[in-house]
Amino acid sequence: MREIAAGLGVPTEDARLLRLTNNAVFALPSSGLVIRIARTHRLRDRVTKVVQLARWFAEIDAPTIRLAPEVVQPIEVADLTASVWTYVPGNASAPTVEDLGSALRRFHALDSPPFSVATWDPVEDARRRLVDADGLSAEDHDYLKARCDYLEPQIAKLNQRSERKLIHGDAHVGNLLRDPSGRVVFCDFDATCVGPWQVDLAAVAVGAARFGNGEAHRRLTDAYGYDITSDRDWTVLREARELKMIAAAAPLLASSAAVAAEFALRMRSIYQEDPIRHWTPFADLM
Repeated sequence: MREIAAGLGVPTEDARLLRLTNNAVFALPSSGLVIRIARTHRLRDRVTKVVQLARWFAEIDAPTIRLAPEVVQPIEVADLTASVWTYVPGNASAPTVEDLGSALRRFHALDSPPFSVATWDPVEDARRRLVDADGLSAEDHDYLKARCDYLEPQIAKLNQRSERKLIHGDAHVGNLLRDPSGRVVFCDFDATCVGPWQVDLAAVAVGAARFGNGEAHRRLTDAYGYDITSDRDWTVLREARELKMIAAAAPLLASSAAVAAEFALRMRSIYQEDPIRHWTPFADLM
């Protein structure tokens, strides 16, 4: 972060860490910037994709956060890759689940970008995470690999028969910001792709079951106008989301005992086919 800031000619005295999961995200409020660093070189292509999407979002005035102007991106530092964004200061009126519903309706109404965007494939994403998972036991690795093999043909069938839409891929209130004008915008486009629009309703619904917030799912259903749990493909969507929620932590196991313990709890609930066992968000443990 300091090396990137130095290259941009901005101070770091007020820098603070916002998030430390698969990306290290730093705010530099006095400079009006956010620096987002992928924590493994294997995510380099993803950062390039995110930058390309963000440039297009700006061109069409999509409800999304903006890249920092006049910065050549992505930025390479050693073997890591980063992007730099316009800082959105905290707002007394934080985004709500209702805001998420309306933002998703706007997002799903966007045309497809004029460049190739990958098709929704949570299985391939999970497999990439497993490659980078130094702290994963052989038993858990084999189980998650088998889980990928089980879900792969179901995901392929769902993609084939569904209407293709641009989807955020990780749509929850934590990925919304309210800019100074009051407009609600999305951030974090790591998982943005083309696929069934229902995918974007699954995050809150699965979170309602796993994190104990059923009210959030009901409010999103009302705001968006669709109950994802009544969808014919709900089981596949739920299992795909849970695979993402487990595999996302695999590269972090060796660096955090708290994450490793939560990962073990999640694995037990999947082993035991327990769909209502409560989990703790990984972001709360970092």
